[in-house]
Amino acid sequence: MARRSGPGPDDAPVMSEQQGVRYLHFGSEWVQGAMRVRRPDELVLAYTQQMMAWLLFLEPDGNDELAMLGLGAGSLARFTHRYTTSRLHVVEWNPQVTAICRAYFRLPESGRMKIWHEDAADWVERPDVMGRFRSLMVDLYDAQAQGPVCDSQAFYDACFRALEDAGMLVVNLFGRHSSFKRNIDHLHKAFNGRLFLLPEIDEGNRVAMAFKGPLLDVSVAQFLARAAQVRHQYGLPAEQWARSLLAEANRHGRVVV
Repeated sequence: MARRSGPGPDDAPVMSEQQGVRYLHFGSEWVQGAMRVRRPDELVLAYTQQMMAWLLFLEPDGNDELAMLGLGAGSLARFTHRYTTSRLHVVEWNPQVTAICRAYFRLPESGRMKIWHEDAADWVERPDVMGRFRSLMVDLYDAQAQGPVCDSQAFYDACFRALEDAGMLVVNLFGRHSSFKRNIDHLHKAFNGRLFLLPEIDEGNRVAMAFKGPLLDVSVAQFLARAAQVRHQYGLPAEQWARSLLAEANRHGRVVV
């Protein structure tokens, strides 16, 4: 996909609100993010909840660094700021998006969170991000919202290098879009085939999780116990995710990836 020099007119953020939910758009009807006004830390959209499914496999702490590529309406930033003690990095190439999030989407102002106004494809190539992150959450869409704007093999290879020795990449894809197979092929190559896919949701989003580090091999009982813990601790439908992943990962009573 051709690289653009910077945000254009189609990238100007606008806001709408309906039934207590505030939405972010980029000059089209496509929703780029949402916030429930009375409960701003809640993950409103199902795919943003799925973007946190890495918690089934990793437990972040204050020594970890987490990165979000694409700010959107700040949903993942608000959630991770509230529910983790990790240091947070948000990469957003359009300062207008950051401005509207600060004004209308309660973006946290915190010493634990750094915002980088850079192209995500350039940022993951920075020498100072290599081997740094416990989790990378990638949600990079333009006004048309049909396929990620960063989807090259070089991009996913750089994401692999940016992760810690044991880390995870989570990326929001569109299962019905022509870019889906290309992204999956690139992820398979970058992560040596260590990839899980969550079920496609009604809007067409398909969240992929890729793994770096030692082989994971746990019992089904351990995996389901972890899912129950995630539901209790983070208020996420983790047991539903776990059941869908078991069909893909279960090998003779164990989860192996």
